[in-house]
Amino acid sequence: MPMPLKRTLAAAAVAASIAAAPLVSARLDSDEPLQSYRQSYFAIVAMNFGPIADMVKGDIPWDLEMLQGWADDLETVTELDLLRGFAPGSEKGMTRAKPAIWENMDDFEAKLADLREAAEALDEAAEGGDRAAIAEAVKATGGACKACHDEYKAKDYLY
Repeated sequence: MPMPLKRTLAAAAVAASIAAAPLVSARLDSDEPLQSYRQSYFAIVAMNFGPIADMVKGDIPWDLEMLQGWADDLETVTELDLLRGFAPGSEKGMTRAKPAIWENMDDFEAKLADLREAAEALDEAAEGGDRAAIAEAVKATGGACKACHDEYKAKDYLY
């Protein structure tokens, strides 16, 4: 990749991170810390998985080194204990988390485990550098996200 294009992409990534920072920090609400915790977690997941998917789709130029960094960060963030953000009573407030999470916690935990496994496989595929393997891992990771969203994420805030 030509150096000016690489610098432009790196600058765009930094600009996107800076632009998103107020959105994430603005959601750190001391009245609803558990909702803030899980919303921040999912924002970080999206900021790492989104560009990977865009690269695989050809929406942004392919840069294996950048993709590997995002995949590594995605795998790392999925290892955080998200479940502490879903303590009893945190289903109310500024949230898109459907009450079904608390009614089906075992299934929800299983779906989170699927996401962790998919993110780990994506990180391994990225390390290998094979575009076809990366594309398959992106598909699996997106499927893990969708499985949870379909059942447990409302399109709009519930409360």
